[in-house]
Amino acid sequence: MKLAQRISAIGCSAVMIGALAFGADKKGDAKKGQEVFENSACMGCHNTDSDEKRGNAPALKGLFKKEGMTDAKVIDKVNKGGNGMPPYEEQLEPAQKTDLIAYLKTL
Repeated sequence: MKLAQRISAIGCSAVMIGALAFGADKKGDAKKGQEVFENSACMGCHNTDSDEKRGNAPALKGLFKKEGMTDAKVIDKVNKGGNGMPPYEEQLEPAQKTDLIAYLKTL
């Protein structure tokens, strides 16, 4: 690899690490997260005000009170989908996911 390519690769890596570190400190905005939830088809499948499932979609009330539930697990599910849920990795921006997590923590 040429020196210029190495410097470029190192610079890109530094920017990515900085962006990840910045995002890790962000708490998210629950109000914006509620808007994401309501406008991204989440509301059509998931209950937020009861413990009842809708078809295959689990209720999200008290989601973060469940043992072992983490931000990373929820983000992974949002990104990859599964069990009838479509993936949202490409549909939602990282900030929207952070806001969504903040909202889900209020339930």
